[in-house]
Amino acid sequence: MSGTVNLQSRVYNFSAGPAVLPVSVLEKIQQDLLCLPGAGASILEISHRSADFIAILESAKSGIRQLLAIPEDYKILFLQGGSRLQFSMIPMNLLRNSGQTADYILTGSWGKKAFAEAKKEGNVNVAWDGKEGGYSNLPMQSELRLTADAAYCYITSNETIEGVQFHAEPDTGNVPLISDASSDFMHRPLPIEKYGMVYACAQKNAGPAGVTVVIAKEELLTQGADDLPGYLNYKQHLDNDSMYNTPPTFAIYVLDLVAKWLLNDIGGLDKMHQLNQDKAALLYDVVDSSNGFYAGHAAKNCRSLMNVTFRLPNDELQSKFVKQAAERQLTSLKGHRSVGGIRVSIYNAMPLDGVVAMRDFMQEFAQQNA
Repeated sequence: MSGTVNLQSRVYNFSAGPAVLPVSVLEKIQQDLLCLPGAGASILEISHRSADFIAILESAKSGIRQLLAIPEDYKILFLQGGSRLQFSMIPMNLLRNSGQTADYILTGSWGKKAFAEAKKEGNVNVAWDGKEGGYSNLPMQSELRLTADAAYCYITSNETIEGVQFHAEPDTGNVPLISDASSDFMHRPLPIEKYGMVYACAQKNAGPAGVTVVIAKEELLTQGADDLPGYLNYKQHLDNDSMYNTPPTFAIYVLDLVAKWLLNDIGGLDKMHQLNQDKAALLYDVVDSSNGFYAGHAAKNCRSLMNVTFRLPNDELQSKFVKQAAERQLTSLKGHRSVGGIRVSIYNAMPLDGVVAMRDFMQEFAQQNA
């Protein structure tokens, strides 16, 4: 089967993760998969200690550092285990036996899961909880009940399930701000100096499942006690340049390609952010002009640019919506099982054409079923 046929058979994949990748990145992977240029073997086969892979690792770090303008006192690690492992590693390294409290700002499902793990390691303060509003909004600065000398303050920058997103950072003073950026990593420029740590599992916006990027001030990465299990101590990964164990080589290779795509094809994160704003506006405009046929979940001032969430008047119409969308090659639209509804994930790699097709379908469906 030719590459052209494969490309023509691709749907517009709105999956929340693992999610869409740039076609040019997939084509590069396909081109080099049997034999990485100069390596004599596939990226799936070469040693993580080889010069060829070390070059990929360094290129991936360099690309991320350039895109996010990361200062030298911040270090980049490539780990495994996704957000679930970070939920535990962060309090294990920064809270356990510290005598301090950690602040958690709970804006949705993933923040709540992180909070549950942190409670196992020490004192945790809920600085704000959006439960009363169904996790449809974000706190104002004046609503935050922050601890003056907290070990850290934790946020989830984008809640994929509820579709709410921080578009600016809360002010935590001298307390390190830690962000789970798994679902909006590199979707916009970040004032990285406002963060102590940003981490992201790649499979939503930056690559395939398997690698977790941790960007942190070096001083935070060296706080873990020596009696922590080896893999759970950030210092081990820092001292071994992300090779304490065999790293996820293929996932890092793809992440490197995605970083190059953002730099060279898109032109950087300012341009990526504008594209993301334009794509999201197409869908939110349909929601807002539907006279309530599409009921958005998130408050307008904190709507996600990555995950557009809404409900239709009833479950029957939602099932019909998903079925007819699939017939138009618009797939993976069912909301998370915990909240239902519709979720349209439009990560960096979702092309504008796909969002336009989604918008057109939404307009037609509303006209025919309202």
